[in-house]
Amino acid sequence: MFENLQDRLGSILNGLTGRGALSESDVSAALREVRRALLEADVALDVVRSFTDRVREKAVGAEILKSIKPGQMVVKIVHDELIEMLGGEGVGVDLHAVAPVVIMMVGLQGSGKTTTTAKIAKRLADREKKKVLMASLDTRRPAAQEQLRQLGVQTGVDTLPVISGQSPTDIAARAVQAAKLGGHDVVILDTAGRTHIDEPLMVEMADIKKKSNPHEILLVADSLTGQDAVNLARNFDERVGITGLVLTRMDGDGRGGAALSMRAVTGKPIKLIGVGERMGELEEFHPRRIADRILGMGDIVSLVERAAENIDAEKAAAMAAKMAKGKFDLNDLADQLRQMQKMGGMGGIMSMMPGMAGMKDKMASAGLSDSLFGRQLAIISSMTKAERANPDILKHSRKKRIAAGSGTDAADINKLLKMHRQMADMMKMIGGKGKGGLMKQMMGGLAGKMGFGGLGAGMPDLSNIDPKQLEALQKQAEAAGLGKPGGGLPGLGGMSGGLPGLGGAKLPGLGGGFPGLPGLPKKK
Repeated sequence: MFENLQDRLGSILNGLTGRGALSESDVSAALREVRRALLEADVALDVVRSFTDRVREKAVGAEILKSIKPGQMVVKIVHDELIEMLGGEGVGVDLHAVAPVVIMMVGLQGSGKTTTTAKIAKRLADREKKKVLMASLDTRRPAAQEQLRQLGVQTGVDTLPVISGQSPTDIAARAVQAAKLGGHDVVILDTAGRTHIDEPLMVEMADIKKKSNPHEILLVADSLTGQDAVNLARNFDERVGITGLVLTRMDGDGRGGAALSMRAVTGKPIKLIGVGERMGELEEFHPRRIADRILGMGDIVSLVERAAENIDAEKAAAMAAKMAKGKFDLNDLADQLRQMQKMGGMGGIMSMMPGMAGMKDKMASAGLSDSLFGRQLAIISSMTKAERANPDILKHSRKKRIAAGSGTDAADINKLLKMHRQMADMMKMIGGKGKGGLMKQMMGGLAGKMGFGGLGAGMPDLSNIDPKQLEALQKQAEAAGLGKPGGGLPGLGGMSGGLPGLGGAKLPGLGGGFPGLPGLPKKK
């Protein structure tokens, strides 16, 4: 979503940090470029003007222009103002009310309301251990109520039985009553949408609000709609009174202007963001973390939280023990590739690594992409159990059969086997050493094969750290210069240092694999 803006702002601010001293004209020139970059990203004009005025006011003070590192001070000001523009502190869905808490979902047709309703319900059920009831109030769109029922079956969340002929307001009243009788903690009302805002839609929303008395009214907006989403938010807020925003399709290739504008224009917090199609791909919106990503500072905290959610701690511990003995077959490699995909693939993980945004193109040119992992999994799946356990038996005739079964060719199979041999050899070479030594030597060895210099040296072990404590670590990394735009990641390009260790996360990447994740909390 923010890649283009990230590249533009990174190059602008990197030009400032590379100078020994700054004049007022230097700052003004840089802010003109920042203004242009934000406008090209579809941020609303009044929001851009307010943002650059605030930055200029703070950046042209004598204490900035005469400071030891004026460029870095300007970067810090831009960073702080981005956080302020996005809402300061993150705000989650408020459940502090007398049960059942009523959440009303509003928005235009096609913005993803129904899917987001199911995602929120699943999140509340899994994370908050709430008993949730979903009800579809969309009596116009064909099969809308059936769609929500199917999503309820898929997620294991209760849905209100459909009674034909009822009006949306009657369904809302029945849903609240059913939630009270059924002992539900939360009831989520999925209202109807239109292709555009019209008077009947707003009247219907107001009637539903009056009938159900919702504690939260969440506006679901497609983040790819750009500045139009700002007008949408303003209209709904004026007529219905929204309490928060949910942005969908944040994993798309839009320019990100909606996310940067809607909070500033409406004053309402962005509470959740949809980052994928699957039911579990819904995240809380943290302004500081998003600002860090936009400025290329990475988001280690979210990455470790994602790892904790998606990786089975017991399985990872067993894998680490097996690796320490120098054992690593193709079944193990397949497990690591699947874990990588669960965590968002190579692109998703690289976007959260400090200073790694610029590495995406280099890795793509080296053939390291999510499609590569898909082909590798297809190859492994086409093998027999004996072949996966003992790849040495793979001769020409077997490779020919596997290639036909996986839609690949012998060259792809040979690349996979070569990568596996390198990893297996490394396991034998460093087997029996302590966990810290295993991590560092594996990362260092793999990085050497990829030509990335000293990657893996000086990796702190985060295996038993609560994800919340990582906020402090991220700030320390920024203070050390790890996250500055254009600064890059220590260990790349011949620099010394290393990548922060993700709790021993077993993440295949950089042509081999980051070692495993023993020490993460068990999944509940």
